[in-house]
Amino acid sequence: MTGEDTRKIGILLFPDVEELDAVGPWEVLSYWTRTFPEDGWEVFCVSADGEPVTCAKGLTIAAHHGTADMPALDVLLHPGGRGTRPRLKDERHLEWVRSQRRSVPLMTSVCTGALVFAAAGLLSGRPATTHWGALDLLAELDPTIDVRPDERFVDDGDVVTSAGVSAGIDMALHLVARLASPERARQVRHGIQYDPQPPV
Repeated sequence: MTGEDTRKIGILLFPDVEELDAVGPWEVLSYWTRTFPEDGWEVFCVSADGEPVTCAKGLTIAAHHGTADMPALDVLLHPGGRGTRPRLKDERHLEWVRSQRRSVPLMTSVCTGALVFAAAGLLSGRPATTHWGALDLLAELDPTIDVRPDERFVDDGDVVTSAGVSAGIDMALHLVARLASPERARQVRHGIQYDPQPPV
């Protein structure tokens, strides 16, 4: 299968993105696409200008593409973090999100990435979730949203939102199950040894 034939998942990077919001799904999705290339998917990271970004806790992550030169996406994943706050009023960013909504079949978010989706109008009248500390703001941004405070992720067909930070891993495994199969998702979960048993 050639690169042109593969379906594409883009993970958005931006200044002050929460590290695990992006890297957690990256671990799941890259393990899947690299270990099982026959499934026909690839994943890459995208930043506005194609340059590296410094995340919320100081980690620097490089992007594979800029938004202007990235391949057409089948899935967009918008992480959260404190860097989402300025983007709630950044009309250029919100319009880019809306433009992706018009062309990308599946829009997904982790943590406060859902706030950006709400500000862009993507969640009107839909069920959604976000980090527990931002649930009130999600409802404030768009009172028509059916906020789901107790769910790790909410799949509403062409939009999937997930709760805070580590919930993005669960959401990414759900994406593997949805885009490939539940058995493939179990193989990925086993491969990355994701079997949460919190010590506290």
